[in-house]
Amino acid sequence: MSTRVPISIEGNLVADPDYGESQNGTKFAKFTVAVTDRKQVDGTWVDGDTQYHRTTVFGRTAENVRASLAKGDTVIVNGNLEFRHWTDQATGEPRAATEVVADSVGPSLRYTTAEVNRRAPKADGPDASTTGPEWGAETRTAGAAPSFT
Repeated sequence: MSTRVPISIEGNLVADPDYGESQNGTKFAKFTVAVTDRKQVDGTWVDGDTQYHRTTVFGRTAENVRASLAKGDTVIVNGNLEFRHWTDQATGEPRAATEVVADSVGPSLRYTTAEVNRRAPKADGPDASTTGPEWGAETRTAGAAPSFT
């Protein structure tokens, strides 16, 4: 049984993402995002507890994660928090796990800058407009006009 809860998190990658391909050919990336609350105690900022969110993303987004993100990067992840429950076949013990299945992943611009490199759309027709311009790759640096290649 699986329950999904929408979630948005901002945190740091604890390691370089792992990449793979499923038996049916779907590409995926798996990574862990560390999220640490900060709170002010008597006028001083103090780190709170750190939560670690195991995250998986599929398809083209996984390819973009592979090309763009590495250990230590601050990311923003939007997706669903999935809760899984099962019985361990070897011990008969109940088990539970949570995982974020991401719809979108990107670098946080809170402490860094980023360069946007649009990929040409994979789809034709109405789906093409959701994946980028049809004429090729666009590169944009903060404060500069877009350039197309």
